[in-house]
Amino acid sequence: MISIKIHKSYRDVIAVCDKEILGEIFQEGEYKLELKENFFDGDYFEEEKAIEKLKKLKLDDPTFNIVGEKATQAAIKAGLIDEEDIRTIANIPYSMVLL
Repeated sequence: MISIKIHKSYRDVIAVCDKEILGEIFQEGEYKLELKENFFDGDYFEEEKAIEKLKKLKLDDPTFNIVGEKATQAAIKAGLIDEEDIRTIANIPYSMVLL
């Protein structure tokens, strides 16, 4: 499952995360990914529904924070990112997108 949470602002921020890693902290050297539930825990979607949702959300020109294997793969399939846009911390893939 993939969690998608919309933070309303002058430019919406969309938090996308694999459900299985919510609440976790991943650290590699001085870099850290802290997947706080108050930021990432939103509505849950299976991959195909998540892809559809992400395609619709990108039309509103938001910013995306994407973390996890399932989430990054869904973002690729939705046309938000390419494989080379993905970085890792402690083997956890993530990407930040400003459209």
